[in-house]
Amino acid sequence: MSAFTLTFRPAVSTIPTPARFTLAAGVLGLGLCLLNQLTAAELNPALERAGVLASLMAVGLMLVAVLWSRAVPLAPERVELQGEQGLKLEPKMAEELALELAWGSRLLLTATPAASLLIHWRGTTLLRRGLLGTSPFEPGEICRRASSTARAISLVNLKLYPGRDEFRCLPEGTPAVLVQPLGGEGWLLAGGWSPRCFSRSDEIWIEGWAEKLRMSLEQADGVPWREEEPSAPRTPVPPGS
Repeated sequence: MSAFTLTFRPAVSTIPTPARFTLAAGVLGLGLCLLNQLTAAELNPALERAGVLASLMAVGLMLVAVLWSRAVPLAPERVELQGEQGLKLEPKMAEELALELAWGSRLLLTATPAASLLIHWRGTTLLRRGLLGTSPFEPGEICRRASSTARAISLVNLKLYPGRDEFRCLPEGTPAVLVQPLGGEGWLLAGGWSPRCFSRSDEIWIEGWAEKLRMSLEQADGVPWREEEPSAPRTPVPPGS
């Protein structure tokens, strides 16, 4: 589901100079035609036919000018989110996996409109990066639906969705969320800077890294943690000491 939306508005400054002259000629011609009809001493059929033809030509010129101009897509306004920038990793995570998460999350924050990222796998939040939320993550109906369909869900304007409380783990006021499932056992949440900020190319980029990350997590045999350092063997105490 693509989250990219275009908003159009007329922009006079973007109309090319030839189109401006064409528009001015059409307006001027229509005005002169109306003036001629109003000031005529007598309205005969020949004058009426000439007035209709002149009006059609003037309107045609104005339509050409409108088609010549172009509509300008407006990017959604960026929301000023409150929160602390940082990186939080599960401390017991294996070093290779921690490096994979750190590298991939930095890439997503740089290449996409994501303001915050959260990765949850098998009941544990492995990573928070970007603007950090303070609430714990509890997967709800939207996350479970993403896992069951094996497809990302893009919430283009979070405040319009009744299930938005599911994403209190992200910074307060996050306007858009992309829920990317990691198989059936985890999720990658990306909070955007503005409504409708994630384009189709952003979704493909996130989906590609999520697939690679899922394979890395599964290859860890379900225990992506550092093994505890073995304790030093105790020196046997000689009898009678």
